[in-house]
Amino acid sequence: MVTEQATIPKSKRSSDLTRFLIALAAIVLLNVLAANFFFRLDLTEDKRYTISPVTKQMLSQLPEPVFVEVYLEGEFPAGFKRLQQSVRETLDEFRIYSGGNVRYEFIDPNDISDEKQRTELFQKLAASGIQPTNLRANESGKQVERLVFPGARVLYKGKETGVMLLKGNLAASPDERLNQSVEGVEYELATAIRKMAFQGNKTIGYISGQGQLETQYVTDLLGSLQEFYRVARGELRNIPSLDGLDLIIIAKPTEAFTEADKYKIDQFIMNGGKAVFFVDALNANMDSVGAGGMFAMPYNLNLDDMLFRYGVRLNPTMIMDLNSGFIPIVTGYMGERPQTEMVNWRFYPLLNTFSKHPITRNIDAVYSKFIGTMDTVRADGIRKTPLVYTSVYSRVMQVPVPLTLEEARMEVKPEQYQAGPQPVGYLLEGAFASLFRNRRAPEGAANPQVRETGVPTKIAVFSDGDLVRNEVNPRTGQAYELGFDRYNNVTFANRELAMNTIHYLLDSEGLINVRSKEIQLRPLDRVRVKEERTYWQLLNLVAPIMLLGLFGVVRYYLRKRRYERF
Repeated sequence: MVTEQATIPKSKRSSDLTRFLIALAAIVLLNVLAANFFFRLDLTEDKRYTISPVTKQMLSQLPEPVFVEVYLEGEFPAGFKRLQQSVRETLDEFRIYSGGNVRYEFIDPNDISDEKQRTELFQKLAASGIQPTNLRANESGKQVERLVFPGARVLYKGKETGVMLLKGNLAASPDERLNQSVEGVEYELATAIRKMAFQGNKTIGYISGQGQLETQYVTDLLGSLQEFYRVARGELRNIPSLDGLDLIIIAKPTEAFTEADKYKIDQFIMNGGKAVFFVDALNANMDSVGAGGMFAMPYNLNLDDMLFRYGVRLNPTMIMDLNSGFIPIVTGYMGERPQTEMVNWRFYPLLNTFSKHPITRNIDAVYSKFIGTMDTVRADGIRKTPLVYTSVYSRVMQVPVPLTLEEARMEVKPEQYQAGPQPVGYLLEGAFASLFRNRRAPEGAANPQVRETGVPTKIAVFSDGDLVRNEVNPRTGQAYELGFDRYNNVTFANRELAMNTIHYLLDSEGLINVRSKEIQLRPLDRVRVKEERTYWQLLNLVAPIMLLGLFGVVRYYLRKRRYERF
């Protein structure tokens, strides 16, 4: 019996060779196209790996290399690893879109063996605004605490700035706060690079002359603004007009504005200028309260008609809130030495309810003092967005409001605090109508031709002048950081709120809108994970092996049937 050996036809060999050559040519062509036409695909639902167009444009215009030192190297729990990975991925994207002009390095500060050098680095990072946090981790089966600096330093042409990457609201859960930090990575790094590499060409005017906060009480705010913008200061009565400015700040005025002063502000806004008002409706201060008490009465600022025309009204009220700050009160004496105790002062509401607007998204609590309520009124064509609210446990006090330290010692009656969240800050956008419509310009006006309808612009109004007031060390005269509560050694997000507001008003490119990025947190059910742990471990270990074996058997059987010859 003779068995013929199976042979592969010549035509079959030629066909296989042709297919191989076509596949090889397609691969080469694909690589050539990929080298010349760059693109990236983000298939995630929330586009978590997508860099915004405004960031891409900024990175493409970098004149010289930027170096970023990230202090998130090492072994971390899963949440911090996610933040670490997000920073790495974002910087990879920055490097690509900048044409290699963004370079980075991850550093573990705890790896420095020399104790003196390690201490110096810790001090340098803290001075850059990168605050350390104690992180509990499991190492070799033991619970240990590590000092972590969740931030980065951005270096450019001999200059540097610190970037805090662990942000978010402290009232949120640890997982939620880490997720908020991940959402803000692109904005924080892009803002730092813009600050270093691109000189700001916008000018901000800090207006004085009506009893506004003196320079020593806005040192931190003005210093922070100077990192991004040019800042000018001057008394309104001595300035013919506000031409040449892009934005003005009016912080806690205590004296009346004249009609001529209001005309300058009004026409500045009509011509497209931006403005931020931090205004108290009532006169209240702790010096008078501590001296025996006082009644808070309305200021006569002569601003009500102008703000009303723009769409908001500051009410002659004061808010008390169960969610509030603390002040020291003398509770007794030991010999001649007074004994103090920190007590809840409900006239200092902690603002921790925000809209999802880019200005306030994911920021921490803001400290307010003697804050009042606000209403919106009809203003055609103006979009009004509330930004900040008090807590649900608030109480609205009508004028005159008695202020005495005895209030801090009184027993709280919860039924009195049922007013609900009260808006205390508004963003107004649109083409405003002039206060001087159908009126003559005040005598002596630099430009007596009234512009009655403005071009589209933006203004923001907050019902507390102290939101931007930094405390001053009574011994040294040095200004504290804006939002720092020296009695409780806590820093609130007042500076972030003010800076975000001004960035939004002046940001024609739209970088501030990157703060709107939202990444959905999808936590696992920990109880179910614990109950079904063995099942899922077996499924993940055994199922792939079984599928691979089944695939091999089926493939072997099909090949045998195809090539078997008798």
